[in-house]
Amino acid sequence: MGSSEKNESKGFFSAMTSGLSMFGNAMHRSVNGLLGYEGVEVINPEGGKEDAEEEAQKGRWKQEDRDSYWKMMQKYIGSDVTSMVTLPVLIFEPMTMLQKMAELMEYSYLLDQADECEDPYMRLVYASSWAISVYYAYQRTWKPFNPILGETYEMANHGGITFISEQVSHHPPMSAGHAENEHFTYDVTSKLKTKFLGNSLDVYPVGRTRVTLKRDGVVLDLVPPPTKVNNLIFGRTWVDSPGEMIMTNLTTGDKVVLYFQPCGWFGAGRYEVDGYVYNAAEEPKILMTGKWNESLTYQPCDLEGEPLPGTELKEVWRVADVPANDKFQYTYFAHKINSFDTAPTKLLASDSRLRPDRYALEKGDMSKAGAEKSSLEERQRDEKRTRESKGHQFSPRWFDSTDEVTPTPWGDLEIYQYNGRYTEHRAAVDSSNNSNEVDNRSMEFNPWQYGNLSAE
Repeated sequence: MGSSEKNESKGFFSAMTSGLSMFGNAMHRSVNGLLGYEGVEVINPEGGKEDAEEEAQKGRWKQEDRDSYWKMMQKYIGSDVTSMVTLPVLIFEPMTMLQKMAELMEYSYLLDQADECEDPYMRLVYASSWAISVYYAYQRTWKPFNPILGETYEMANHGGITFISEQVSHHPPMSAGHAENEHFTYDVTSKLKTKFLGNSLDVYPVGRTRVTLKRDGVVLDLVPPPTKVNNLIFGRTWVDSPGEMIMTNLTTGDKVVLYFQPCGWFGAGRYEVDGYVYNAAEEPKILMTGKWNESLTYQPCDLEGEPLPGTELKEVWRVADVPANDKFQYTYFAHKINSFDTAPTKLLASDSRLRPDRYALEKGDMSKAGAEKSSLEERQRDEKRTRESKGHQFSPRWFDSTDEVTPTPWGDLEIYQYNGRYTEHRAAVDSSNNSNEVDNRSMEFNPWQYGNLSAE
């Protein structure tokens, strides 16, 4: 490697370890040399008539719909629109935020490998690759449904994992999730914060994600980058996540810092990820590079971030095959999330699969989906009035509110903790041997604690 390239690598390492800004760092962005333009898609960051017309040809997002939507949304520029705006169903996908949380489990085998791995730095390679793997799914431009307060999502029959998520707050919208198998536990408290900028939306992941690897009790903390949804109204809508992802081993102090390249003109830099695994002394041990929509590779490196002689890049993760021309750009796993094939016996009536608006949209009935969405939102308001008239506060079923408030890069977060009751519930259901099982598909959606409460 020439002296110029070596200096760039030193500059990258220095920037990473000294915590310089994730933006405007030319050395960091040039770690892979000059970016080529072969085979990239053309993206106009400002949008344009041609893109808008092409998008309209796809069927759902007609230009007249965009014009109407724009008139409605103009007054919200600069605001957090997470829960304050009633949005048209035509911009939604047939999935809720609780289900989207479960998409992190698609490549859970990487966490199994992290747990089995004795090398502390390779452990972070596997675990951070798991965290990045979900971004292929996150590039979808449809909006998931906001869960109803008390709504849940359960998943079984995947990698030995039991998964439960619950909407624990409506204002502000907050979700909590827990997953577990023989190798790891996963716990998340999620509170999205947004800023509407007119033709784009900034999404800040105000959340805390913790993974505990069971063999050694190692605890990993994940801080993802923010996301930007571009060309919401004019032009072809697309998603980018420029910035740093940091995963820290809270047990040892080791960490991995991965930089998501911002997308430039003609798609330059889009999808690219570069970074290093560091030891507790912030010395680079392994370099990582790849594209979050394709694959990731790794290679041992020296203290200057240079590849060690006699080593080579090895692939750690590659995106699975996906359906061609899927209506909602779903992966095979995303379809499994909506399927009852991944549902446990005696599904909770509050499960997202049972939402009538979600199901109608999945079947392509836009009119019914819109009517059902409005009905659910009105029932949620009625339930709140009933609850408040009784002087009661909503209490999540599977997660407990704690006194812990943790800082995040985008604001403080109140932490909800898994209380273990779902594990007890599942064990009781699985051991009941009830021959009169209710068909999950025939159940009525019921997340309500008051007015239509179905307690177990």
